[in-house]
Amino acid sequence: MKAAEHRVTGIDATTLGAWLLALLWILPLLYALFAAFHPPEYATRFDLLAPITLDNFRRAWNAAPFARYFFNTFVLVTLILACQFVLCTLAAYAFVCFPFRGSEVIFMLVLIQLMIMPEALLIENYRTLSRLGLLDTTLAMGLPYLASAFGIFLFRQTFKTIPRELEEAAHLEGANALQVLLRVFVPLAKPIYVAYGLVAVSYHWNNFLWPLVVTNSVETRPITVGLQIFATVEQGIDWSLVTAATLLSVAPLLVAFLIFQRQFVQSFMRAGIR
Repeated sequence: MKAAEHRVTGIDATTLGAWLLALLWILPLLYALFAAFHPPEYATRFDLLAPITLDNFRRAWNAAPFARYFFNTFVLVTLILACQFVLCTLAAYAFVCFPFRGSEVIFMLVLIQLMIMPEALLIENYRTLSRLGLLDTTLAMGLPYLASAFGIFLFRQTFKTIPRELEEAAHLEGANALQVLLRVFVPLAKPIYVAYGLVAVSYHWNNFLWPLVVTNSVETRPITVGLQIFATVEQGIDWSLVTAATLLSVAPLLVAFLIFQRQFVQSFMRAGIR
């Protein structure tokens, strides 16, 4: 009886802790929603009877070329994700199905990249791209991220769980190595691709430091760098305007999550199980 009561108490404490963490996580978003939909004078004064307005979003949209920022960000994220899928898939497939002498050592060298923070390579990457004449381009923003050690590791571990009998059966049917990859390995790893894609899109959509360093013009600037215009000291900080601009920048991710949240959760669950 006491053991059962102890388990119930433990579950209640865990549930309470989870709710508290969730509340702490969502508080900034709740503040952003309140400030964005209310006049500036209510940004630091909570009032349930405050009038609701969409003027902050209109002012934010007119204060910066958001259409161009969204286009630049979409092109950048699409470029990075497409290249990562191709390069990481081919590398993982080679490590699993075409082992060679020293392949494990090379794989360990690939994993070392996980221990190196991107900021540590900021100056060298900038110098390299400057010599190549690629500064202030979309390619310059995406080039350091076109391959991912984490993606190679994740896909390799997933491919290793696929029964070799399926690969052998495909070879007996006359499929070559590329056909085996596209018809056997990739379809069976679809949940992992979805989960990885969600993480990659979220990360590169919100990436700020490297695009800030490597871009100088509106024609190439992504949405995260474009948002800094709303927090400059010269203009003064209007929190209603800042939160409205922030919600505009994250709106595509929020809408995608609300629409595909079931697929998101299922993909991460399957990825975790594997």
